Amino acid sequence: MKLCMIGTGYVGLVSGVCFSDLGNTVYCVDNDINKINSLNKGLVPIYEPGLEEILKKNHKQKKVVFYV
Repeated sequence: MKLCMIGTGYVGLVSGVCFSDLGNTVYCVDNDINKINSLNKGLVPIYEPGLEEILKKNHKQKKVVFYV
């Protein structure tokens, strides 16, 4: 399934990454270009145990993609 998350705050980012880990393709959109650039580099702006590893794995497989 293809999903779109509007906003990459705490709820949107965690939900999007978790949905991608379940096998969905998730497009995360935010209007903060600095946050999107950081996420595309694998840097997570919040702390959630295990989130960074899941994000990196799924971003590498293009299961979670970040856009402005």
